[in-house]
Amino acid sequence: MKMILQQKQELNLRMTTELRQAIELLQLNTHDLELYIREQELENPLIELEERESRDSFQESVKTSVGGQGQDSQEWIKEQTESKRDQLIKQVNINFSDSETKRLLKTLIHNLDDNGYLSEETVLMDACELERGIALLQQLGPPGIGARNLRECLLLQVKQSQSYPDMAEEFIGNYLSLVAERKWSEIAKGMDISLHQVKELYEYVLTLKPRPCPELVDSEIEFVTPDIIVTEKEGNLSFHLNDYGLPKISLRQEYVSPLQRSTELSSYLHEYHKKAQWLLSSIEQRRQTIIRMVTELLEKQRLFFLNGREALVPMTLKDIADSIEMHESTISRVVSNKIIQTPVGTFEMRTLFTSKLDTETGASISQATVKSLLKTLIDEEDKRKPLSDQKIADYFREVKGVTISRRTISKYREELQIPTSNKRKAIV
Repeated sequence: MKMILQQKQELNLRMTTELRQAIELLQLNTHDLELYIREQELENPLIELEERESRDSFQESVKTSVGGQGQDSQEWIKEQTESKRDQLIKQVNINFSDSETKRLLKTLIHNLDDNGYLSEETVLMDACELERGIALLQQLGPPGIGARNLRECLLLQVKQSQSYPDMAEEFIGNYLSLVAERKWSEIAKGMDISLHQVKELYEYVLTLKPRPCPELVDSEIEFVTPDIIVTEKEGNLSFHLNDYGLPKISLRQEYVSPLQRSTELSSYLHEYHKKAQWLLSSIEQRRQTIIRMVTELLEKQRLFFLNGREALVPMTLKDIADSIEMHESTISRVVSNKIIQTPVGTFEMRTLFTSKLDTETGASISQATVKSLLKTLIDEEDKRKPLSDQKIADYFREVKGVTISRRTISKYREELQIPTSNKRKAIV
């Protein structure tokens, strides 16, 4: 074996700590950026945060300019309310004196799911006792509460109804699965009634509640704070970053002065000073990058910001990246986790980027526009003869000049939560 000494020159890209921090800050939303800044204050003795002055006057007009700081950051306070489950427990204590009945009902109430159904797997008790408890629950909550399945839920509501169509119990008890499949002729034949009577029974069932007690969901309204706010005045668009609530970063002067001297303390503080300066630089770089991106976005999607979703033109991350001479991955990080408030609604920024479909004229149309047209078409179709996915695809090609496959139509329909044609079919 011969040993050879060679000299080789290579160019490598190293991910430094500073570069990693800049990338991380770019993809943080305003709220997370504030948390990050406060963490840095705890870790770096040189960083001092100065809170912004609060705005006490809600009547103050908000001035907006491209790239300006927001002045209307809002804080939301959650209202503490008593849950429906707690209310039912209170009613048990008020309406019943027998301890065994109270125990039974409280056990059932605690085992209700978020829609008011009772899971058989979670309740192990005597069948007769369980039936008695379900019957008592009907006195406390809305009809159908405590049911173990949809069929039982609907039947409980029928039994408590003042008036209901003849054969409603048979319709629900024996033919609910066929109703889901919309096999109207088979139901009519099995019940020996006309399609018109089937329609009447079906319309009655639609008045019942499949979720007897949705108030049991301990849901909390989540408010989002937009990162960018777009405004419109007399057809002119402007925006500002909603970052007024971020604390102002400054350096502690008592630690800055020793940096000028060559001492053990200055050596210790030098690295922290470098990190603080890089943090300030990264935050400003993030801000300027967002401003450049949103400025271009407003220009390319002007009609969307004025007219709404149907005016959204096809646009990819690469389109914006090429326009402002940045890398596509940078734009991807900018739009990540960001919320934009516009005159036509509040959106996640990523949803404003959509791929395109070609038309026969050589133009292009966005996926969002196609989905909007698809929903409108299905809403206006003849429900006696609903359109199949293939017929919808043919319609887009022949009438709209948009080339789209049946599988794509099916995908968009599922995303819009629209059932298949056989499940959209009316009875008569």
